[in-house]
Amino acid sequence: MKLALFGHGAMGQLVETQACVAGDEIGVTITSHDSGLSVDELATSLSGHDVALDFSVAAAALPHIEACALANVPLVEGTTGWKEQEAKAREIVEEHNGALVFGANFSVGVNLFYRIASHAAKLMADVDQYQAFIEEEHHARKRDAPSGTALKLKDLMAQYLKTEIPVASTRAGYIPGTHRVGFDSAADQIMLTHMARSREGFAAGALLAARWIVGRKGVYEFSDVVDEIIKTE
Repeated sequence: MKLALFGHGAMGQLVETQACVAGDEIGVTITSHDSGLSVDELATSLSGHDVALDFSVAAAALPHIEACALANVPLVEGTTGWKEQEAKAREIVEEHNGALVFGANFSVGVNLFYRIASHAAKLMADVDQYQAFIEEEHHARKRDAPSGTALKLKDLMAQYLKTEIPVASTRAGYIPGTHRVGFDSAADQIMLTHMARSREGFAAGALLAARWIVGRKGVYEFSDVVDEIIKTE
């Protein structure tokens, strides 16, 4: 595949490395130096690419989604912090018959963790003595807090739990990413944890999504990709 990259930070570089190892071709790379380009200019630069991946910044997500839709290039949107614009993004993709797959987290393990946390919340729904909570830790450079993953966990659990679910965030050092879902009572505590050892799992998941979205139309979440993996294995 010929890939276009939005963003060339830690994640963008890791995606590039894994893609090259897999034999993919890296075409255009759009960075902050190209922030003055219009949506039409971005769309023109995407001509001839099979798929694009975005790991830039939240403010650029919507222009990148629109540019890919105009260019008829499927997009893997890995940037977080743009949830308030999701409805507009869906409208743009549907208007241009484009293809978009997005997610708060592209780790297959995290997406399985979503299911575990959701099922745990369902089990605890009528056990009033337990209070649910979420903790997340990331490196000091991560911009958004709480993380998109923590907010996704909260949304999934809130479908079953009646009380507010507090979320605590830590930004320090070089932590790749840790998420904990807890249920605390006076007698004991139940704790579920997902700990990322590196960003490699996120990059691998993004490339998995890139191969999956080619040839499809519409808007999908990464959970749709994981659902298909689970069904076929």
